[in-house]
Amino acid sequence: MSVFFLILLNVILPVFLLIGAGVFLHRKFNFDMNTLSKLNTYFLMPCVSFSNIYENNVGGKTLIHILGFLILQCCSLMFISSAISKAAKFDNGLASTFKNSVVLNNSGNFGLPVSQLVFQHNPLGASIQIVVMIFQNLLTYTYGLLNCVAVDDSRFKAIKKFLKNPVIYAFLLGLVLHSLHIKLPGFLWTPIKNTSDAFLAVALVTLGAQSAYIKLNHFSLPLFLSLFGRLILSPIIAFLIILLVKLEGTTAQALFIASSFPTSRNSALFALEYDNNPEIAAQIVLMSTLLSMITVTTVVFLSTFLF
Repeated sequence: MSVFFLILLNVILPVFLLIGAGVFLHRKFNFDMNTLSKLNTYFLMPCVSFSNIYENNVGGKTLIHILGFLILQCCSLMFISSAISKAAKFDNGLASTFKNSVVLNNSGNFGLPVSQLVFQHNPLGASIQIVVMIFQNLLTYTYGLLNCVAVDDSRFKAIKKFLKNPVIYAFLLGLVLHSLHIKLPGFLWTPIKNTSDAFLAVALVTLGAQSAYIKLNHFSLPLFLSLFGRLILSPIIAFLIILLVKLEGTTAQALFIASSFPTSRNSALFALEYDNNPEIAAQIVLMSTLLSMITVTTVVFLSTFLF
């Protein structure tokens, strides 16, 4: 029970305070949502992408332990979410939003604090979550982004749009500088870091603004299927893969817990930027984050005696 209340107090409550601020401010001042979307996508996201890969020092041994799991898991979720969207006969825009909501999870501002809490006496657990976060960043700005821009365009035009997004180049630049151990001068690193730190607040306020006038009178089929896929199906698949590749101990625990995190807020930002059912995307992020109070706590509890 103590873990449940600590997650609620230290992770969920701060997130919803910022979302609530976005709801209040948008209702009072009527934000320009297009401007907020551009600010997140073309300024804040590139800085977050760069700083995450540039700062983190992940050893090759840890990558060997978890890379196979992550590839198997994300491929399984891609295949299953695509099959579900076709079976449910979603249109292209809704299918894009649905697939992103199942495959992409909130491994950063939600996942990392949870892992630090659960593995506060075991550094390996937190290290694994950092690898997961980097992998999710790469997945977000490749699969997730291309998934969105391909909705209304030909494959060639979609790739052109994808290649114009600054997030990709910020990530690659951070990877190169990190690999070559090149230290940025303070006058460059300070504004990048400050901008990166601002992303969490602005992104959640934007999500709140998106949600300011959303009415949840009933659970629509896309919302229900997305919540089921992200919060229930993903941990089940992770558990089966862990058994298949025979992972044990802290590695198994950390990856099992990481599979249960709610939908990434970036899926809602992408849906807003490319007008792919942004209201449904915002509903999914909000409800998956809210329901994760129960599901993540349950997975954390199960991991303590399953592995």
